This record gives sequence, C-alpha cells and structure tokens, in this order.
Amino acid sequence: MNVFKTLSNLGKASISTESQTFASAVQGRRTIYAIDKNVKVSDQRLQEIVEYAVKHTPSSFNSQTGRCLLLLGNHHDTFWNNTKEILRGIVPPEQFTPTEKKMNGFKSGYGTVLFFEEQKAVKKLQEQFPLYASGFPTFSQHSSAILQYIMWTSLHTEGLGASLQHYSPLVDELVQKEWGVSPTWKMVAQMPFGNIVAQAGPKEFQPLEERVKVHKN
Repeated sequence: MNVFKTLSNLGKASISTESQTFASAVQGRRTIYAIDKNVKVSDQRLQEIVEYAVKHTPSSFNSQTGRCLLLLGNHHDTFWNNTKEILRGIVPPEQFTPTEKKMNGFKSGYGTVLFFEEQKAVKKLQEQFPLYASGFPTFSQHSSAILQYIMWTSLHTEGLGASLQHYSPLVDELVQKEWGVSPTWKMVAQMPFGNIVAQAGPKEFQPLEERVKVHKN
C-alpha cells in the first residue's frame, strides 16, 4: 500500500507518477543540493502537498502549532538573494565564496518551504497545563520535525529534490517584513526544493546492532 497515495484525495491525482510503498519513500528521501527550476509539478499541487502535511501532522494535545510559508517564483528568489546579503554582512570576505555558492544553489531551485511554530498556541498550552509547561516548547519542536519529514518525503514522491536548512534567527526579520508573517510564528527551518539535477551519493550506515537494542521474552 502506498501511504502517500492518500494525498490523491486532494487533487484527484496520484501523489507520484509511479507506485511507491511507504518503506521505499522513506528510503528514497535524501538530501539533494543539485536542483533547478525545471519542475513538472504544478504550483497548485505543491500547495496541496503543503496544506496536507500541515493538516495531518500530529501535535501535542492536538494543538496544531505547525505553520508553513510556501515561496515560489520571484518570492523564492527574493528569499535566497536577501539571505545571501545578510550572510555577506557576517561571513568574512575571504570566506564568503563557498557561502555565496551555497545560496545560489538554493536559489537555483523552484521553491522553498519555510517552517514555523505558532508560539501563541504553545503559550496557551503552558497556561492550561502548568504541570507540563516546561515541556511544551520541546513538544512543539518534535511536531515541527514530523512536519518537515512529511513534507520532505512527499516532495520526494513527486520526483523533487530538497534539503533542510537552518538560517533562523538571521532571516526572521526579513520574512516578517517581506511576507507579513506574524512575529508569533517562530521560524524553525527552511526547505529549498526543485528538479533533481544530480542524485545524492552513496550513504553509509552505522551498524544497527550499535543503534537498536531489543529486549523480548
């Protein structure tokens, strides 16, 4: 059974051009840096994927704290152009060339998903359940991680490559001013994506017997 085919209910079309099992989707998702704008997935479809992921991501006490901003076209370019300039003011000039190359690589993609957690909802939970108050910020981050993974794997099933980046809080003010994002949306990560130009290389794995322990009768 292809778990991600449930997304087909949104657009009356399958989530992928070829059938994939959940296990193969998990295995196939990789960090892809070599991307370009030549995607065959519609903007509407991309919006459906983001909305589906946000809607169905589990959260502590069903607080639904996850938020996303999908940047396409010029908005995507603007984000990475401005991020590059922000970093130019921080990174020493003699070390900036690799940073600029990396920013241009992200910009060469088709779009970017920005991930946030709504802090008003987190604070409300802390007030309602003071016994667990210290834990809710951590629970919020757990939920965001699940949202990021669902998004990443869903993009993979559409044949798109993506990577997960972390330029917050450097870009927080930019995003609030440029796209009117509420200051109560705390940015967690950024995910540039696009058509895959080059696949990821082989992946090495540590021995599972050192990473998984099982006790059974």
